Amino acid sequence: MMTEQLNSYVSKLENICVENDNISPRLFEEYGVNQGLRDENGKGVLTGLTNISKIVSSKIVNNKKVSCDGELWYRGYRVEDLIQSLGENEFGFEKIAYLLLMGNMPDETEETDFKKIIGECRSLPTNFTRDVIMKAPSEDVMNSMTRSILTLASYDKQAKAPGVSNSLRQCIQLISEFPLLAVYGYNAYNHYEKNDSMFIHHPDKQLSTAENILMMMRPDRKYTATEAKVLDTALILHMEHGGGNNSTFTTRVVTSSGSDTYSTVAAAMCSLKGPKHGGANIKVMEMMDDIREHVKDYSDKDEIEAYLTKIVDKEAFDRKGLIYGMGHAVYSISDPRERVFKGYVKQLAEEKQRQKDLLLYENIEMIAPKVIAEKKHIFKGVSPNVDFYSGFVYDMLGIPVELYTAMFAIARIVGWSAHRIEEMICADKIIRPAYMSVMEEKADNIL
Repeated sequence: MMTEQLNSYVSKLENICVENDNISPRLFEEYGVNQGLRDENGKGVLTGLTNISKIVSSKIVNNKKVSCDGELWYRGYRVEDLIQSLGENEFGFEKIAYLLLMGNMPDETEETDFKKIIGECRSLPTNFTRDVIMKAPSEDVMNSMTRSILTLASYDKQAKAPGVSNSLRQCIQLISEFPLLAVYGYNAYNHYEKNDSMFIHHPDKQLSTAENILMMMRPDRKYTATEAKVLDTALILHMEHGGGNNSTFTTRVVTSSGSDTYSTVAAAMCSLKGPKHGGANIKVMEMMDDIREHVKDYSDKDEIEAYLTKIVDKEAFDRKGLIYGMGHAVYSISDPRERVFKGYVKQLAEEKQRQKDLLLYENIEMIAPKVIAEKKHIFKGVSPNVDFYSGFVYDMLGIPVELYTAMFAIARIVGWSAHRIEEMICADKIIRPAYMSVMEEKADNIL
């Protein structure tokens, strides 16, 4: 009854909030405020410096800024070169994680030691799975993970201890524990809320992160080499993307306040789960399901273009006028992660006999930029981003949709950790950007 009363009450208040919190778009333009900290060309407001990664979307040619194929660099290395440097049967998540955290590529001994410590830390406190994860199962695995992260602080006697060494220890432990928090969180929901069988597989210290995820997620613990390699590649491509993305900037903001590692990572998780950030691949999958219902011939480009036009015209799907997975805040001509990933997507699609679905994706990738360019007033190019294919890959791997954003988090915890450490070492001021008040003074009318 109380919930009904509260809902009725707040529904009456909503219009008051809308009326009093609405700020005219004209004022943003008048005072030179870039909403989203980006101008109309997509250039971000400079708020910090980093030595961890670099994103390139344009170059200067003859003193003019010219868009180029996107580039993503980790600690001085192009991400595609890092992936290509790995052996055919080599899993690189742990090696690249060391690179991002430490700033240099590990030698053989350093890599062995790091993989060993990751394996040793890949466990949870006694009865944690039973007492914390399973006691409050949730369809929202990101919420479940965030609760678990904050609870882990109570098991750490040095949870609030200052210093880079302590934070680095905590970050390494969380990198190791994230796959367990995600998979076990889903298993609890799948059992208690969906009435499916319960199983908890303990991780194998000798396996890579990607292999452990697949092994723990499946009742029979089986997976193919191709499946593990594709997932490992996905994790590498998602682990870092500059200091300006929403969740990483959140990490640096909370770190700058002096907060502890667990609270900082929990805040980043809350940012990542948003559909405009880490939850984007779920929207892509929902859109693709809708397209499959309305497009009969996946090879008919005219039919596909006609339906995409309806989506952009807000006549189909969620009627927001967006083709999800197309466009990026920074990249214009191409997203380097999507370029690298697509080759692995094709390989997995062949193994899973999903070539027909792949054809639909490829045709949309080709047609959508044209439709968007014709229908919308855009200031930069539009190309598919990594989220366009990542949901398709997770679907082929049998990863449930409830875990899609969690897969992103398992990777991005590495980037968050690197930026937290860098913020602790290089910055000594709390991040506090300015907001201009446009409030109307009403003091004389208070009575």
